Amino acid sequence: MLAAEAGAAKNTLAAYASDLRLASAALDGALAIATPAALARLGDGWSDLSRSTVARKSAALRRFFAFVADEGHRTDDPGAALPKPGARRALPKVLSHHDVDRLFVAITERQARTPPDPNDLRLAALVELLYGSGLRATELVSLPRNAIQPDRPYIILRGKGGRERLAPISDRARAAVAAWRAHVATDRPWLFPSGKSHLSRVRLYQLIKALAADAGIPPDRVSPHVLRHAFATHLLEGGADLRALQAMLGHADIATTEIYTHVDSKRLVELVNTRHPLVDEVKRRA
Repeated sequence: MLAAEAGAAKNTLAAYASDLRLASAALDGALAIATPAALARLGDGWSDLSRSTVARKSAALRRFFAFVADEGHRTDDPGAALPKPGARRALPKVLSHHDVDRLFVAITERQARTPPDPNDLRLAALVELLYGSGLRATELVSLPRNAIQPDRPYIILRGKGGRERLAPISDRARAAVAAWRAHVATDRPWLFPSGKSHLSRVRLYQLIKALAADAGIPPDRVSPHVLRHAFATHLLEGGADLRALQAMLGHADIATTEIYTHVDSKRLVELVNTRHPLVDEVKRRA
């Protein structure tokens, strides 16, 4: 149902499947007939987990019991007995413009090595697309070989929930991709192949961490998703419209995009102090 009707992403399906299997094991295989009291005890066992993990586990099980009830396999829905942690959204980690510059300097230094290593061209293409286009890690590593064209400044992506969006592709990114693609065999279906498939998200994570270390930035501050956050934050600092940013990031709800307005508080204060109509009144009185 999640795959066919809700269009859930592969990572969501994997997480829900894992949560359901673990819950079933904890309930001795009696998940579908679990009582509210049994679910309450199950939730009590999650006390050492993070708020976000508990929220995901509860959401997976509540979705399951709603499905069971809708299909007529139960006359009640015991999901209400599961914990409901408050939805507290953490501010995303961000990189300064200087930090990003250091990453690109490290990439340039790698490309200057003799003999040249094609993997450095791959790294340049990966970072250009993470920071220059705001791609998610899964979207990036699974790009088809010819997804990015030299004469097209955008790419159509299918993101979470099967939603399509246009992601901008800069001239720099297209050039970096073209340089790397010259080293990808024409019979490979992926832009970033690895073995019989494409580069994994784990390997992408490792490559970005290693680059951060080369650039003199603590690796725990940098990840593929942090570069996506930097894309959004720096666009907002430059005056990007929040709705346009929502479309570029592929957020279904603008509330998700609005978190970047909290990150960019300095710009918001400056905006009020320079653009609010009362500012002119204060200046006249002064």
